[in-house]
Amino acid sequence: MTSIQSIIIGVVEGLTEFLPISSTAHMRITENLLGISTKDDYTKMFTVAIQLGAILSVLVLYRKKFFEFKNWQFYAKLIVAVIPALIFGKLFNEKIDLLLEKPLIIAVIMIVGGIVFLFIENVFKVHTVDSEEKINFITSLKIGLFQCLAILFPGLSRSAATILGGMSLKLTRAAAAEFSFFLAVPTMLAATVYKLYKFYHDNGGFNANDIKQLAIGNIVAFVVALLAIKFFIQFLQKHGFKIWGIYRIAVGLVLLLLIYNGYLNN
Repeated sequence: MTSIQSIIIGVVEGLTEFLPISSTAHMRITENLLGISTKDDYTKMFTVAIQLGAILSVLVLYRKKFFEFKNWQFYAKLIVAVIPALIFGKLFNEKIDLLLEKPLIIAVIMIVGGIVFLFIENVFKVHTVDSEEKINFITSLKIGLFQCLAILFPGLSRSAATILGGMSLKLTRAAAAEFSFFLAVPTMLAATVYKLYKFYHDNGGFNANDIKQLAIGNIVAFVVALLAIKFFIQFLQKHGFKIWGIYRIAVGLVLLLLIYNGYLNN
């Protein structure tokens, strides 16, 4: 992997990690178009590990929330919510990697998720929970279970699954999005540590270029994600989810065309 490729993938990660459009799907597609093998162990690890940069942007933007240590319930809610993902991730890790190598599956799930977003706000109209403080432990666990859908169905998007789950549990748009951001921290941190350890264990360590490309990808993802989070919250409050539904459907259809014409290997 070259530095230019790492920068491009880092930009894609930073832009898409917290939007309901599947960052992993976008990175896999980008890697495929750049001629990078998505079946390579390093690529699989890199795709997950640069999400750490995006996670750090959440800690920076919401530092008062994360470093207010007196508020123990905040941390307890995140622990409760992340447990299902840890279990599902461990159980289905190899199957998830195989599914991520199938652009056709990703395309179909992108389209189906987009259709759901077109109508979601007509289905869930009651929103009484407008902040993290009003989210109880049972609701946290349920949102965590929704997050597992993104693990089982590549292309759904972790952000989309948790936001939709939150809204179905009467969270407002902004509250659902913010809790999705918060939950990304322990979820993706655990996934990153696991992937780094597994690559190190299976391949005997990292060479200098491996470390260099990881650093570049994470730094780029961090900077771009800082801007993307601010944009998403403001846009979401004004315009809702329909535009993301249209985007997902459009991307899914483009993917089907690319697969049909042989530009993407299924």
